[in-house]
Amino acid sequence: MEDACVTDLTPITALGGSAPAAHQFGPLRISENPDVALVSLALRRGATQPAPMGLELPGPGQWVAGNGVAAFWTGPGQWMIEAEGRATEDFAAALAVEASGCSITEQTDAWTVFEIVSGNGGAPIRALMEKLVNLDAGAFGPGSATRTGLHHMSAYVIRRADDRLAIIGMRSMAVALWHALDETAERLKGELQ
Repeated sequence: MEDACVTDLTPITALGGSAPAAHQFGPLRISENPDVALVSLALRRGATQPAPMGLELPGPGQWVAGNGVAAFWTGPGQWMIEAEGRATEDFAAALAVEASGCSITEQTDAWTVFEIVSGNGGAPIRALMEKLVNLDAGAFGPGSATRTGLHHMSAYVIRRADDRLAIIGMRSMAVALWHALDETAERLKGELQ
């Protein structure tokens, strides 16, 4: 009996590369972040709201981080939990231990995360937001998070800090989302110097 031919599998990012994509546009840097684990957490009927990994879960329109994890509100009794650097682990199992009585669903491979960092404070982030999403960029300060339309797609927008913004979109739309971010930042580049 001959050995069966086994294909060597090479992991790729949502944009199809062997390494995460990153582009610099004046003070703005946009990069793909494939290292974030994402898990949805939903309260079951009668369950008490947990504090997974010691994190107090946020209310509507909010994002919080601490103890190596972060969370943003996605609906009544529902949150998305983020864990930087844990995308290849079974983070959902670790979270289930911390949140008994809750429904836990692995989401890492369903979404893609793009991080946007400004070297010139919050003004370039606000300028980019004003072109990308129908949100009041001035009122969408650090710790804010929401789901909104971005071009023809739906995405989560998280203001991690004054100079940091995250866009989380469906993995199946990663290339279109990257193109929208890339094209908008390129048009703004001259204004942001």
